[in-house]
Amino acid sequence: MLIGAPKEVKVAEQRVGLTPTAVHELVAHGHQVVVGHDAGIGIGADDAAYEAAGARMATAEEVWDQAEMIVKVKEPQAHERAMLSPDQVLFTYLHLAPDVAQTTDLINSGATCIAYETVTDANGGLPLLAPMSRVAGRMSVQAGAHALEAPQGGAGLLLGGVPGVPPASTVVIGGGVVGENAIEMAVGLGSRVTVIDRSIDALDRLDRRFGPALQTVYSTRRAIEDAVLGADLVIGAVLVKGDKAPKLVTAEMVSRMRPGSVLVDVAIDQGGCFETSHATTHSDPTFVVDGVVHYCVANMPGAVPRTSTYALNNVTLPFVLELADKGARQAMLDDPHLLGGLNVIDGKVTEAHVAASQSLPYVDPLDALG
Repeated sequence: MLIGAPKEVKVAEQRVGLTPTAVHELVAHGHQVVVGHDAGIGIGADDAAYEAAGARMATAEEVWDQAEMIVKVKEPQAHERAMLSPDQVLFTYLHLAPDVAQTTDLINSGATCIAYETVTDANGGLPLLAPMSRVAGRMSVQAGAHALEAPQGGAGLLLGGVPGVPPASTVVIGGGVVGENAIEMAVGLGSRVTVIDRSIDALDRLDRRFGPALQTVYSTRRAIEDAVLGADLVIGAVLVKGDKAPKLVTAEMVSRMRPGSVLVDVAIDQGGCFETSHATTHSDPTFVVDGVVHYCVANMPGAVPRTSTYALNNVTLPFVLELADKGARQAMLDDPHLLGGLNVIDGKVTEAHVAASQSLPYVDPLDALG
């Protein structure tokens, strides 16, 4: 198969779909790889490194025109979607539920579109989302601590405090991969940390890991309200596979938060879990509503592209090989976990949450594969 990895074009996005190591592995399996010029600059891999691994370098237009499978990191932008054809496979993060324009374009393209974030594993986890969730969870505390500084509009608090001055209070909504990594960073910096989740199993796991350094709270509307109103930093770390994030913090709650407090919405790729959120960029990451600083960068791990790209390739490469070695349709028929990643094929929506969120017809993925 001819596999393409174009240079990412989303604002401030420097990750890349394939590392030189991944290219070398694909070539060893007998495949061809075409990579966009300067695609790996952000991870410290120049064109020569890719050529040494066996790739051919090309323009963005050539990559999209020639490749049978496109491997990316972020969702294709509008001009990239216009280059998709029915005989191509797209393998990347899509986050379609809140993105009507992208869904429409992918349906019209006729391409086979497989989303990293809905591929599953034997334990019901999301293995291709997990490494970026770890990065985003850890970065959320860094970003929140910075936003709490007075020059950023924050309350002028040091997250961990100092002897004689109490630390700031951090509330993490969601105890999954993002939440656990955020907790690890916040506890490590000395913050007072509370996690809210509706899974007793998740709360039990986190309680056993962090002990008295972490307060665990079962999720109810009242519990969220009480915790948010008393917090200096709130990290939204909720996820519903393939669906929009639930709005757990209302605008009314935000209006009653302490001035200078900070919200970090890690769920913004799925529409955000704060009612007052809207997506921001690394170049302009924050905005203020009712005196509360909001950090809602939609591609947080893009700020650390080396760490993120290599962590992502560690988990995506086996699936890329599976798709390339067998062909996309056979690979998905053989692997129900990869089949879970299928969102759009032949103009049909095969992810139930995406279809429901946009009032589109849903087609079972096995039926869509024929």
